[in-house]
Amino acid sequence: MLFIRTLSLLVLCLLMGCKSAPAPLPESEKLSPAKVKEIAARIDRRHGGLSSEMRRRILETVVRSVDNMVFIEGGEFEMGDFGIPCEYDPSDMCEWPCGLAPEEMCPITMYTDDDHLHKVRLSSFYLSRYHTTLGHFDLFRTAHGKELYKLGQRQRKDRKDDFAFNKPAFTRNWQEVKDYCLWLGDLSGFPVDLPTEAQWEYAARNRGKYVWYPTDDGNLEFGRNYPPRQRNINPRVFPVGSFSPSPLGLYDMVGNVKEWVSDWYAEDYYKKSPIDNPTGPATGTKKVMRGTPFFETPWQSAHSVMRRAEDPERDDYYFTSGFRCAVNTDQKLHEP
Repeated sequence: MLFIRTLSLLVLCLLMGCKSAPAPLPESEKLSPAKVKEIAARIDRRHGGLSSEMRRRILETVVRSVDNMVFIEGGEFEMGDFGIPCEYDPSDMCEWPCGLAPEEMCPITMYTDDDHLHKVRLSSFYLSRYHTTLGHFDLFRTAHGKELYKLGQRQRKDRKDDFAFNKPAFTRNWQEVKDYCLWLGDLSGFPVDLPTEAQWEYAARNRGKYVWYPTDDGNLEFGRNYPPRQRNINPRVFPVGSFSPSPLGLYDMVGNVKEWVSDWYAEDYYKKSPIDNPTGPATGTKKVMRGTPFFETPWQSAHSVMRRAEDPERDDYYFTSGFRCAVNTDQKLHEP
């Protein structure tokens, strides 16, 4: 009798369109249930045409992205090439300036665009502890009606690992990564954007300390705080967070992929940079990238002051060009 009654109710639901119970809201380390509910409502308004499953995945992405933000207390530092011992061992770095005379110190990089040491004073901000993952970037593209890139290669068994969810996002042009961060900001209600070049360097140097390599201890140790270099290991991009974080809790500041930041590039910008919260030149033809991809010789290019200039409108996706977002607020994201 109970079976017949249950079956009758099921048929009635099918005929009349019974609504299933809503999925529970994701829990957050930083956000209150009320804030998560507010974000969910905003996602429903912005992406009402998407399935409930897609909206749920977007909500989880936004909440996880906020939870992964690391608070970086602001301060003052000397930005640029502060010098390195002419004779040094990257696996056993001394503490700057190592008690050396000026003539025993050499430029950190061979480039002149970072030579001009200049004072910078930054407000507090947040920076993501991880690169944006391929899975989250794919979700963003799908939510906006864009095809996933390199679909043909994704079908190949020998390339499956290259397109894993937790690999750093492949990127093509600067505007698309900017739009991703702004999308997170719109949905979360926080001022999310790409970090500035000054914010990136300040965070990489543990709040502006004289740190040569932005690893957990300032040294390079292959396989522990930097990707291994053994010949029998295929030199591909690693999943985010594969190696030890920096003292601030940031992963992969060097050694996995290079990262877009918000600034336009100018070789002489350091000579005219304002002290307070510099944001780069007003215009330009190239955008700044920071960090070091896995395939480069690290003791030459993995330094915390290394600058790069890239075309912001490239015509293909590069698996060694990633990004992470920042939140430009000195207010704590934690809620009671």
